[in-house]
Amino acid sequence: MVNIDHVATLRNARGEKVPDPVLAARISEEAGAAGIVFHLREDRRHIRDDDVFRLKEVVRGLFDFEMAPTDEMIKICCEVKADLATLVPESRQELTTEGGLDMEKSADDFAKRVIPPLKDHGVLISMFIDPNMKDIELSAELGAEVVELHTGYYANAQSEAQAQKELTALAAAADRAHSLGLRVNAGHGLNFENIQPFLDTVPHLRDISIGHALIADALFSGLENTVRRMSDIITG
Repeated sequence: MVNIDHVATLRNARGEKVPDPVLAARISEEAGAAGIVFHLREDRRHIRDDDVFRLKEVVRGLFDFEMAPTDEMIKICCEVKADLATLVPESRQELTTEGGLDMEKSADDFAKRVIPPLKDHGVLISMFIDPNMKDIELSAELGAEVVELHTGYYANAQSEAQAQKELTALAAAADRAHSLGLRVNAGHGLNFENIQPFLDTVPHLRDISIGHALIADALFSGLENTVRRMSDIITG
């Protein structure tokens, strides 16, 4: 799946209407993307509210609404009837999402306030979590259908040994999630250089979310070519 946030980042840099993230979504799907991911942040630093509703009109694959579990985002997600709500931690100071949810801290709030309205509107729940067993088990207990494994520690590993350690943890987490009946997604920091070892090691993968690396490569190769190349690697 293609995350189109940074198409909106580029648009917002000039306060104009181009490049249009909705057009990027359409091109990405035509080039083989299984769906579109976007993160509507509290500060609207990239995707904006009208983008969300315009995207809903054109996306044909999975419509994945990445969001902090705030009342405002729950309301918008229910209104637009996203296919999937990927719940992520969020802070204004971060440049990008820096890690997975603290499931132990959040579990009670999720069970009472966050999950019921989303489920009432037919939205599937995905927890963006670090690859550890406790968070996976809590996700299943709360009734999530999906976990998205945070791959940032693998992507940012400073040595081959560290990368292998992170891959081992991700593989074990994917096995555990699958055994509990959870769909296994993954994302954060994946690119053309690190995707193949990840695919070779981690089982049960359903959808992989990639954004920044694709948009950066597309500046030189074109979005259609970039997405098609990554799609061929993932499905190949």
